[in-house]
Amino acid sequence: MIERPVYIGVDVGASRTKVAVLDAGSNLIGRSVAKSGIDFAATASRCLTEALEMAEAATSDIVAATSTGYGRNNVAFARSSRTEIACHGKGCFYYYPIAQSIIDIGGQDNKIIKLDANGRRSSFKMNRKCAAGTGAFLEEMAMRLDTPLEQLDQLAAEAQGMIKLGSYCTVFSATEVLTHIRKGEKLSDIIKGLFYSMIKRVEEMEALSDTVVMTGGVVAHNPYMVTFAQEILGLPIRTPEFPQFTGALGAALFAMADAESAS
Repeated sequence: MIERPVYIGVDVGASRTKVAVLDAGSNLIGRSVAKSGIDFAATASRCLTEALEMAEAATSDIVAATSTGYGRNNVAFARSSRTEIACHGKGCFYYYPIAQSIIDIGGQDNKIIKLDANGRRSSFKMNRKCAAGTGAFLEEMAMRLDTPLEQLDQLAAEAQGMIKLGSYCTVFSATEVLTHIRKGEKLSDIIKGLFYSMIKRVEEMEALSDTVVMTGGVVAHNPYMVTFAQEILGLPIRTPEFPQFTGALGAALFAMADAESAS
């Protein structure tokens, strides 16, 4: 007999794998994130162990587990899987049960998901053809600027000016960045320009509603991105407590719903 039932959601992205653990009251009691690497199954299992430790739960407590994301079919302990669009929508609606436009900026893609007042998806757009506007774009630019990735947010926030890039393409942007470096432009101004290009890239994907929610690993590690997006978009923006885990949270909520319907 299960003494402490928990429900698991695992989001295996191309860049990072996230696991969320919910208790019977839908409370997030455990979580873990790690680089996905080349062995998705092993990474998911490792994250599960860490998340269960945080939740002070055991594998025998698991009632149901659902996977999502790029590598969702590589999770042996998940009994079901859902699309990342569905899981991100469900995870955000958990935090904000209102009509909304979700901007999710991940390591390899970005997406805009629109939900109605009942949490039903009304539309979505996804960019997977180009790294521009994603975490991979920032990683590439950090390397070009010889600057630690974790320092980009603070530098962008401290910028007194901004160097706008003429291209959203990662390859062409890298060339522009090198040109500005040779001209002696301030590093912080260049980085703020990179943030600007990412936000404009997302803005061009789809018109946004009055309520905007931003999620994803880029948002989790770059809070200034949200502040700057509010200025550019002219809209208030909300962010969940753990913006990198909305997909995993949504998957866990689906696992709970599936278990309840089966009982």
